[in-house]
Amino acid sequence: MSRLLAGLLALLGFLSAHVEAGTHCEAVRMPPEKVAAAAETALRTAAALDRTDAPVALVARIGRDLSEHGLVYSHAGFAVRDHADGRWTVVHLLNECGSHRSGLYAQGLVNFFSDDLVNQDARIVWLQPDHAQRLADHLHALPANALYQPSYNLIARPGSRDYQNSTAWVLETLAATLPAAGDIRGRQDAWQVAARDGFRADTIHIPYSKRVLGGLFGSNIAFTDHGVGTRLSGDYPVVTVRSILRWLDERGHAEAQMEWRGGVLLARPGPG
Repeated sequence: MSRLLAGLLALLGFLSAHVEAGTHCEAVRMPPEKVAAAAETALRTAAALDRTDAPVALVARIGRDLSEHGLVYSHAGFAVRDHADGRWTVVHLLNECGSHRSGLYAQGLVNFFSDDLVNQDARIVWLQPDHAQRLADHLHALPANALYQPSYNLIARPGSRDYQNSTAWVLETLAATLPAAGDIRGRQDAWQVAARDGFRADTIHIPYSKRVLGGLFGSNIAFTDHGVGTRLSGDYPVVTVRSILRWLDERGHAEAQMEWRGGVLLARPGPG
């Protein structure tokens, strides 16, 4: 690895060639080509972020293959300018090692794109200026009023009081910082703002046979968060990256977007 690349990795918050891969936290050494790919994506993303004066932007990645559900991006977080942990630091919620718990993390861009991803496709969404400033102020003030529920459920029901997943935290944080949100006292208030503003969850079909034979029972999945009718039908409403992108676009909350597929900038961002 060249000294220049090593310096860039340090600048962007790369802490170690060891990562906690996947959902089970096996410590593995990242192959050099994956480190280089993550660094390239991080540099491309940082350059795009630096070309605007926005204090924060939504960034999405492909951590798992959700194509069977018609989805592209599996995870998103907020890239915060001049965060205490670095120039561009991604604040996001992560499941802890496949358990029923989660945590809020602040990571450099290279780490964000190093987590054993399916590929290095990425998307950036810039918000309307007033919304972006309110969101940035909120994120800089964390952990105060974090709208955070540590009980994790991969398929958390939208609006659930008992569970939360990564995308639900993103949605609720976005809703709570809308200029018209008013007085937000907790997660339920934030969810109500999103619902009133037209947010619609996606529906993920998980047949009973796949739940049982596919080994989907685990500490980070709680089917009982959903009603009996949902469990019988197998059609689970879930906050996805696609549903967040759709809401931001339809309601005019997104000011601009950029997306790369296979390292190529798309002329028009596709569905998420």
